[in-house]
Amino acid sequence: MKLFYPLELFSKWLTYKVFAISESSYLGKTVEFFIFDILKIFILLFILVFIAAFLRSFVSKEKIQKFLSHKKKYFAHFLASSLGIVTPFCSCSGIPLFLSFLEAGVPVGISFSFLIASPLINEIALIMLFGLFGIQIALYYILSGFVISVVAGLLLGKINADKWLLKDILIRNFSNTNAKCCCQKKLHWKDRLILAKNYTLLIVKKIWIYIIIGVGIGAWIHGYMPDDFLIKYGGTNKWYDVPFAVLLGIPLYSNAAGVIPLISSLTEKGLSIGTTLAFMMAVTGLSLPEFFILKRIMKWKLILIFASIVGIGIIFVGYLFNAIL
Repeated sequence: MKLFYPLELFSKWLTYKVFAISESSYLGKTVEFFIFDILKIFILLFILVFIAAFLRSFVSKEKIQKFLSHKKKYFAHFLASSLGIVTPFCSCSGIPLFLSFLEAGVPVGISFSFLIASPLINEIALIMLFGLFGIQIALYYILSGFVISVVAGLLLGKINADKWLLKDILIRNFSNTNAKCCCQKKLHWKDRLILAKNYTLLIVKKIWIYIIIGVGIGAWIHGYMPDDFLIKYGGTNKWYDVPFAVLLGIPLYSNAAGVIPLISSLTEKGLSIGTTLAFMMAVTGLSLPEFFILKRIMKWKLILIFASIVGIGIIFVGYLFNAIL
């Protein structure tokens, strides 16, 4: 991605020049991936949380809640998923808005519909998939991602998932932080900037270690896993190809623009389109860094339920694509 090209150069320079690690070694690939992703995630996190908090100071909780808490719950999930489509975030960088929705009182199921849709489906994915595979597969992918986000959000809302939120750790803190400023009648620009800074530092302070752990695991897998691992074990034309691809994609981390070129390479090597797209959905929609960040605001039980519902939806889509394409 051109936007992060300077980070790529810096990661390579630090890994191979400063640390003097061999470019052909597994360790070199691991360290380069770790440095690049850590920098990218933290930069995105600081920028997006700051912007979200700054904009949040102009909009009351009531307006956000009213917009996304529509009386017709199906329409509310539709709105949240649609908002996810026009916000091209990766699975980690969509969390700040997810937190803002929860803090504003938006139901947890509707908030999850946004969190799932944001990394899975966006205009970048649509354009790139259209260029590589044609309009049919691009539209199938977008539609399936949209359905997964809506259905998963509905199911999470149905089971009252909010009872597994760790409100005493984050949500209450965010609420108190905002309440001090947002309730004032007149809020100057300096006050808004200070509020956004404090809000950003609060979130980063709470979750930085979880990001490092998650990216570290993903970097190790990225560096030490053979390039043709998925082709070898997921291209057998057996029933377990799709679930295997989904499980393999979870420890990795990327956005749609970053993983689609890999998807093109996998299909050229003979991997079925359904298995390939299921892998892509798992990489973009489910990731270890995301799980470790979410662990700071919810119990593991909810994270496992969330991952299971989305994972089952992705597996179903993979089977469906293999059957019809």
